[in-house]
Amino acid sequence: MGKAVCPRCGGEAHAPTVWSSAWRCDLHGEIYPLAPARVPSRDGLDSLLKNARVPVWVPWPLPQGWLVSGFTGAGDERTGTCGSAVALSGPNPLGGPADLLIVAEEPGVGLGAGLAGLPGPDPGDGFAAGQPNATVKVANHEAPLWLVEARNKAVFAGEVAGSWLWLVLWPDTAGVLLFEPLSLRDLRDPDQDLDVPFGALSPRLPA
Repeated sequence: MGKAVCPRCGGEAHAPTVWSSAWRCDLHGEIYPLAPARVPSRDGLDSLLKNARVPVWVPWPLPQGWLVSGFTGAGDERTGTCGSAVALSGPNPLGGPADLLIVAEEPGVGLGAGLAGLPGPDPGDGFAAGQPNATVKVANHEAPLWLVEARNKAVFAGEVAGSWLWLVLWPDTAGVLLFEPLSLRDLRDPDQDLDVPFGALSPRLPA
């Protein structure tokens, strides 16, 4: 099993000491440690849901041919899970395979920004200044998303339920999946009996 890393840069996360209860990164100071990727299974999902303080989003129904391919979370026993990432894999509508990570996080965690290759912990100045580029449906409401400039991937970000929402897709052409709004379900919600199909562990998951 791998070690926890910084959600912003993937560098080594240093455990709390007798002088500080916070995890630390040499580059970014105090951080919410990103746990090693959890295998795509019911047990892996349950372990993420256990202490999740933010939504654990999954498109439902899944796009045709897509599978859930792993999970990870940022935070520890003291803070709870302040950032979640759900990985999915399936066919790119424009041909070939594609990958998608859906991130929900509290401000300042930096997981989505780290995946997008941004220097800060959030989308940065000028974000959401123009018209949204896509939407998702959450509880029968549409939530706007804006395109974030990134290399070799398509990145969309917005705010839902008081948390940042990021969708990161490889390759960048897979962004066409958002031409029609995806319906998202929070897997923390009670009374859900979803038969989630699992695939192989995604190499896109950090840690």
